[in-house]
Amino acid sequence: MLVADFQWSTLGWAAFAFFLVAVGLGLAYLFFRAGETLKRLSSLIRGTERDLLPVITKVGGSVDRVNGQLDKLDVVTDSAADAVDSVDTAVRAASFAVTTPVKKATGWTAGVRHGAASLKAHRDWHLALEEAKAASARREADLADELRRTGARES
Repeated sequence: MLVADFQWSTLGWAAFAFFLVAVGLGLAYLFFRAGETLKRLSSLIRGTERDLLPVITKVGGSVDRVNGQLDKLDVVTDSAADAVDSVDTAVRAASFAVTTPVKKATGWTAGVRHGAASLKAHRDWHLALEEAKAASARREADLADELRRTGARES
């Protein structure tokens, strides 16, 4: 009796249901892996920020001490002052090259984190985007203030 009631459309719907379940499982696995990757990336950026800020501060302090000593040496020779200006420019450029990507990366991370939380909480893409931008700008400003407080120089 079961074979007599068989219709090809039933088989088609069963195949479609199986396909949707497989796609759902595949997407769930993909999102899980992406979440783990973003978690590791966030951890890497936090660790880089934590470990790099003292280095930047020390570089800024070293530049200030070197400049103080070289200002004393300026009385003796003008050529030494020219060399100091060159070294100072190079160190400041290197310091700027380090601080700018760190500020952008931490801002981006904060934006992604706040935007994702907003999207999850409110289910509104535009609100999540605005909150992400605001959080990113706040984090970059906070990091710039933190660098200024610790004495690191930025251009």
